[in-house]
Amino acid sequence: MPVMKTTLPPDLPDTLLAVGASPASARAMCVEPDAARKRCFEPVLDANTRLLILGSLPGEKSLALQEYYGNRQNAFWRLMSAVLGVELVALAYAARLQALLDHGVGLWDVVAEAQRPGSLDSAIRQRDDNDLPGLLARHPAIRAIGFNGGTAAKLGLKVLGEQAARYQIFTLPSSSPAYTLSYPEKALQWLRLQQAVRGAA
Repeated sequence: MPVMKTTLPPDLPDTLLAVGASPASARAMCVEPDAARKRCFEPVLDANTRLLILGSLPGEKSLALQEYYGNRQNAFWRLMSAVLGVELVALAYAARLQALLDHGVGLWDVVAEAQRPGSLDSAIRQRDDNDLPGLLARHPAIRAIGFNGGTAAKLGLKVLGEQAARYQIFTLPSSSPAYTLSYPEKALQWLRLQQAVRGAA
């Protein structure tokens, strides 16, 4: 099956590559075999990551831009700015990722690949999940997991099974604009991550 590969921005620091991954695999941000089947990005984390934030699967705008939370209406970067006390929104994408790493925060998604027309989680079908237990085993410094939205939490906890009890779990309201909870209400819940970030300092 033919695949299309796109790469990370050229200024992305090497520390953003998944630990233990080959340069080729760590820079393959998305593989999209057809118009409806979508694949996640590579994880962003390093040996110092202690808080892992997991989404479900990147939306259409994120896939088009090859950026985590690339939809400008998605509140993720604004919410994480509040959590970290660092202005992330105005930074270049590579600098945003580096700022997360500098604070011990990593990113990935629960779903590796799935059929999904559009961007809604409710449209996900025929999914293959990422090897979350394997990733966590390779990164023993991770102590907390934040699930960005109910779908990520439901699927991710199922993948983790009994291993979930080893981690501090945060189930967060989705940062997506499709989840219409107000920003102040979302921020109130996301600010709970500060306890995990302090633990990573």
